[in-house]
Amino acid sequence: MAKRSPLAEKLDEVKDRIARACEKRKRDPAEVTLVAVTKTAAPEQIREILSLGIADLGESRVQQLTQRAGQLNEFVARRQIHGDAGTMPDKIRWHMIGHLQRNKVKSLLPFVHLIHSIDSLRLAEELDAQADKAGRKIPILLQVNGSEEPQKHGVAIGAAVHLAEQIDSMPGLQLTGLMTMAAHETDPVKIRQAFSRTREVFEELKWNKIGGASLRHISMGMSDDFEVAIEEGATMVRIGSTLFGGGVQDHEGLEEA
Repeated sequence: MAKRSPLAEKLDEVKDRIARACEKRKRDPAEVTLVAVTKTAAPEQIREILSLGIADLGESRVQQLTQRAGQLNEFVARRQIHGDAGTMPDKIRWHMIGHLQRNKVKSLLPFVHLIHSIDSLRLAEELDAQADKAGRKIPILLQVNGSEEPQKHGVAIGAAVHLAEQIDSMPGLQLTGLMTMAAHETDPVKIRQAFSRTREVFEELKWNKIGGASLRHISMGMSDDFEVAIEEGATMVRIGSTLFGGGVQDHEGLEEA
């Protein structure tokens, strides 16, 4: 039997941890999408994670996402043409998980599958306008400040439903859920509170029929807290350093343009 690579073993371990967290809440692990955050990953690691069947990749900077998307989309297409794609996905789903500036929206649109970080009306309006020009309806998540830290991006918990209603009326955007980040600390109570608050907002949106049938995702949880996030209802977890190493927590870079 061939020896498994360190990355393959780490991926198996993360999947096992996801499954155990789901089991605690009697959830199906298939409900949780693993987004591999490639910020600290070397190109060969990204190619390997694709060969291991992971289709969802996350980047926190527009320039890095567009560069990598161009290279790796071509890599996947080439492997398929040559008939050696194996368990590689047919198509990479690129997730923009970092803070997004309005002047970067246009360059991002051709590559992105889902934007996790819409946190203001002005940004949503710019994205809606660019989506209209591109003839697309862009799936987005509303980023809420679940930890209520003043330095964090994200709409305040109390303002989230109103902003979600405004976004839901924009023809170029498809509101598919919420994203949040817990406080970067060791207090498990505060971490869980950030996630439970976000889930409560999600349930309020559902109650008010905002987003309709498309509202189904809560993106929360990173390398150091994803199990708690899953227990609190996460349907997407964003994991980088646990998979790829590099000594950089997934929190870092998420606040950058």
